[in-house]
Amino acid sequence: MAIIIVAIIFVGFSGDESVTISSSGESSPIYKGSNGVSIMINVYENTEIVNKMIDLFVKNQVTATFFVGGCWADDNIDTVKRVIELGFELGNHGYFHKDHKKLSEDGNYNEIKTCNDLVFKNTAYQMKLFAPPSGSFSKTTLKCAQKLQMQTIMWSKDTIDWRDSDKNLIVKRATSNVENGDLILMHPKLHTLNSLQEIIDIIKEKGLKFTTVSKCCNLVAL
Repeated sequence: MAIIIVAIIFVGFSGDESVTISSSGESSPIYKGSNGVSIMINVYENTEIVNKMIDLFVKNQVTATFFVGGCWADDNIDTVKRVIELGFELGNHGYFHKDHKKLSEDGNYNEIKTCNDLVFKNTAYQMKLFAPPSGSFSKTTLKCAQKLQMQTIMWSKDTIDWRDSDKNLIVKRATSNVENGDLILMHPKLHTLNSLQEIIDIIKEKGLKFTTVSKCCNLVAL
């Protein structure tokens, strides 16, 4: 049964929800799902690697969710269409990778909506998930996402591959104590691509299935 995590601001997910509260009392949409493991890929660069990741996922019969930056998507519509056509889930990662915690209400709203509009205009795909760049957000961010009928999504496991290029470290961060409901954050980096097959193999060996963020978390429509 779905429950409301934070009234008015956003609707939560059924399953094992968790919301962290900062010292300022701000709610953080960090979730644990209940139906499989989902790989979240935040994309603003390296289109060639994005396509190689897609190839690897298809080869291994693995699905995932790609959160695309609007300015990247604008230059790479063919790849965005490929993500959709192959059955992967597409999410919004803002348009210019701004710090949403520092943006005004109009700034938050426009960053999310502009990315939505670009993707919809070119693909007719309506994105329903928003992953704030760098995980930075405010109550205003959540409010704007909700106004656009979107869920704000964070991760439960971070490979920190944007900073660290050690393959073994990336594999460890993605798979250590991995369990049903985990959302694993990655980026299209060469070292991440080189780690991906091992990550997939380990998670499959644990008897866990791969799915999209929406299905992993039993996404509830706003």
